[in-house]
Amino acid sequence: MHPAPSIIVFSTFSGLGFGLLIFLGLGMPANTGLNAFAFFTIAYLLAVGGLVSSAFHLGRPDRALKAFTQWQTSWLSREAWCAVAALILMAIYGAGLVFFDQRWTALGLLGALASLGTVFITSMIYAQLRTVPRWHSVYTPANFLSLCLAGGALLAGQVIWALALLALAGGIQIATWLRGDNALADSGTDMASATQLGTIGTVRAFEPPHTGTNYLLREFVYVIGRKHAQKLRIIAIVLMTVLPMIFLLLPFNHWLALLAVLSHVAGVLTARWLFFAQAEHVVGLYYGKR
Repeated sequence: MHPAPSIIVFSTFSGLGFGLLIFLGLGMPANTGLNAFAFFTIAYLLAVGGLVSSAFHLGRPDRALKAFTQWQTSWLSREAWCAVAALILMAIYGAGLVFFDQRWTALGLLGALASLGTVFITSMIYAQLRTVPRWHSVYTPANFLSLCLAGGALLAGQVIWALALLALAGGIQIATWLRGDNALADSGTDMASATQLGTIGTVRAFEPPHTGTNYLLREFVYVIGRKHAQKLRIIAIVLMTVLPMIFLLLPFNHWLALLAVLSHVAGVLTARWLFFAQAEHVVGLYYGKR
């Protein structure tokens, strides 16, 4: 799939923002007043900024509000509703902490649950697609949720949780890659199954469908060399989990904490680029790209 920058930014930063909101809703850290305001500001800048960036990938951004009308059939619409619910609940909860020095625990738990649900629903936009075997797996929501929680713990300054969740997210990321590498072959989808001509002989393309590019090739067929992908995977894991864990294990220092966050974000951006760049849409079979 074409790794559009807007979607990479959206899926990375909104996940981090909602991850931080989850921990704030659970009372971690247990701040009030200006300290709480600072944490909520960071969370909302990431979550809302990520959501806004996704609109740039729409063909008609002016029609984005129509997404709310298709909640019965569309994961995208469900994401929109759940995100709005999470942001409203957490805004009220945050107002209690910032302005009234009150922790409305039940509201915080609901907001944390809605934030977690938003990230899960986002992952299902991709996991539901049978036409992209690499995504059509429980590993996709597991990957999104683990990175969301790991990033949230890191931003919330919860060192013990961050160490455990970073290790978990790294393991799930590696498992996602390993499973995904064989997903297209294991799906049994090929030109013979698509054309239903396999019973009469070997099916192959006589000529490409056309000589020029088109929308399908631009959006659904993106090829990255295996050698480059392996290098980027190593970079992603090191930046996303290994370096942040090393920084967290060293004696606490605000600069080290900042470096841990920046390293994690860079790693997630790299992994998310690979998430899209390596996604083999089955339409590529017809163009000899798979």
